[in-house]
This record gives sequence, C-alpha cells and structure tokens, in this order.
Amino acid sequence: MSMINKEIKDFKVQAYHEDEFKTITKEDILGKWSVFFFYPADFTFVCPTELEDLADKYEEFKKAGCEVYSVSCDTHYVHKAWKDASDRIKKIKYPMIADPTHALAKDFKVYIKADGIAERGSFIVNPEGKIVAYEVNAGNVGRNADELFRKVQACQFVAEHGDEVCPAKWQPGADTLRPSLDLVGQL
Repeated sequence: MSMINKEIKDFKVQAYHEDEFKTITKEDILGKWSVFFFYPADFTFVCPTELEDLADKYEEFKKAGCEVYSVSCDTHYVHKAWKDASDRIKKIKYPMIADPTHALAKDFKVYIKADGIAERGSFIVNPEGKIVAYEVNAGNVGRNADELFRKVQACQFVAEHGDEVCPAKWQPGADTLRPSLDLVGQL
C-alpha cells in the first residue's frame, strides 16, 4: 500500500539538537517542508556516512524551507553519546529524533520488528503533514543527500505549479512538462 498522501499521526518525541534534549511534536513540522530520514542505529557502519552526507547538505535544505530530522530507534541519550564520540556525527546541525518506542518507525512503516530497528527510509512531508515522496532502501545500501534534496525541490515545485510535472533528472530552472489530453494521446 502506498504511503503517498498519508497524513502522519500525531507524535511527541525527544530529540538531540544543538547540544540539548528537545521535545518535537507534529505541530512543530506543520507549515513547512520536512524530511524524515530513518536509519537503523547509532554506532553502525553505513549510517554515519549517510548522516554526514546529509549534514554537508543541511544548509541547502534549510534555505529551501525544509527541516531535516534523522530518526532511529535509539534514545536521545545514545544520540548525544554518538555525537560526542564521532567526528562525522559532530557535523550534524539538524535534530536527531529518538524513537525507542518505535511509534514513528511504525507510522512510517519502516519498523523491523524482529530486529527492533528501522529500515533506511527517506520521507518528504509537505507543510500539511502528508507524505509526498519516499524511498526505502535495504540496510546495506546508503543514500545520497544530493538526490534527496533534488526530490524535495521537485516536490516543492509541483506543489506550487500544480499543472506542471518534473521529468527525470529535473533540476530547478529546467523545463517541466504540462500534461494535456493531446500529449496523453501521443503516448
């Protein structure tokens, strides 16, 4: 079953952000674009490479009006310990959400019950709190922050220009497509 246009459930979680423990709720994400970036666990192998890649791109996400939330089933205390111990994770400026009860992982359908961890899932959530794009990867395949950012930009573009669609490899400023009955008949 597709997650597109699914409104995320109300939530209240702890996060480690800006060297503090903070509470984040659904109310905090409404009214702006968000990325929920699920990963299996702190102190692992592929995860720090992905989170560092995302940290390197974070300012561009912010300039585009999009907040990034990394999410694992670890506690906020483990997030702090990992950030204290890892040079890669020290680069992170975005909130690191703790999901030890698995509520978010279950809502986004990335929870692996047998292992107590989340799949690698990237979810773009619009300002109304609805999922508009997502991708779930196998645990041994890392993601690319540049491509995730491109997808955020494309989702923002089509939300603003409802009669246009973005073709493969679309970049801001590139041509878009305007579906019409004439064009559909040629396909």
